[in-house]
Amino acid sequence: MNVPFFRPDLTEAEIEEVAQTLRSGWLTTGPKVRRFEEGFAAAVGADHAVGLNSCTAALHLAIASLGLGPGQAVLVPTMTMAATAEVVRYLGAVPVLVDCEPDTLNLDLDDAERKLEDLAAGRLPESLGRNLEPVGILPVHVGGLMMDLDRLQAFAQRHDLWVVEDAAHAFPAAWRRNAESPWRRCGENTSAVSCFSFYANKTITTGEGGMATTGDEELAKRMRLLSLHGLSADAWGRFGAKASWDYRIIAPGYKYNLTDIAAAIGIHQLARAEEMRRARQARVEEYMEALASVEEIELPPDDDNRIHSWHLFLIKLRLERLSIDRKAFSEELRQRGIGHSVHWRPLHRHPYYAKTFSWREDHLPVASSVWPRILTLPLFPTMSRDELTTVVEGLRDICAKHCKKG
Repeated sequence: MNVPFFRPDLTEAEIEEVAQTLRSGWLTTGPKVRRFEEGFAAAVGADHAVGLNSCTAALHLAIASLGLGPGQAVLVPTMTMAATAEVVRYLGAVPVLVDCEPDTLNLDLDDAERKLEDLAAGRLPESLGRNLEPVGILPVHVGGLMMDLDRLQAFAQRHDLWVVEDAAHAFPAAWRRNAESPWRRCGENTSAVSCFSFYANKTITTGEGGMATTGDEELAKRMRLLSLHGLSADAWGRFGAKASWDYRIIAPGYKYNLTDIAAAIGIHQLARAEEMRRARQARVEEYMEALASVEEIELPPDDDNRIHSWHLFLIKLRLERLSIDRKAFSEELRQRGIGHSVHWRPLHRHPYYAKTFSWREDHLPVASSVWPRILTLPLFPTMSRDELTTVVEGLRDICAKHCKKG
């Protein structure tokens, strides 16, 4: 059996909503986007939601609306994909890379503290620049396991930093301080802006798409303005039956708006979000039970004080117990038809960040050491028992074949 890394869970409701949109004659940003935005804001408990064409767009508009610019620095996890740091570069600012926690792979706030101290003392690479002003932090909830929001907010307040959450993996997800505390949903006005992804393999999808949520009305207005060329009236407003064609350019903006075709999918994905999360959770529980005795694999952490979205099921190979490295392990999975991936090559190991800013592995030792061990296994709501069994048996066979003796 070939097991894909991911398979989207789409129903006739999504297909019919798209067909209705196509028949309506209104394809770009319009009533379906507004409906999706309102539904998403209600789902996470946010005051405002702005639909966009990607999470990258959401991150870019968030930090642009907060006024980020040259001479400023933002704390960014090295354990993330390109978008989290590249949006900082779009605005001429500098991403200061921060190490990860060894278990969750989320941003390590203790290392963030050290990086700020090193930045102030001139101990970071000279190629970052001098006299940089730290203004923000861009944490990622890796795989959908949220960071400690209390610690994050306390850290940001202590250093006078804004927080923009890269929540690409974290819907629907939640955090609480302890069993007696109320749940706080990711995106529930938890930071200046929270940014979500609806890419094809995310927990809900619009094919391509994203959302920014915030409790700040002015930030929401600014992001909406910048999302469509900085125009004073959006497309829906200008081309409605009773609207004026006239508009003004208020600011140099971007082309980041979400379409009604994409939102038509999202409306019904949103309605099933918790159902699909529970389906992923059930597959995770089966994985955990089936792989608990495999000593060559370290399973992902879970926490009673988190509602985990389980966008990713990320394992770590115990290479000291194996006679092969990850590359060879991956090849054996491929030969068995088992889809998989790696999340992620740390940013400091990419040529751009290594050459431009002189980041070395010893600057970020935890990410450097854990990176060669990580693998992401297939996980999706419609994953069958046979597919999961194929993955588990493949892992067991490879580990038994290549375990070190004695």
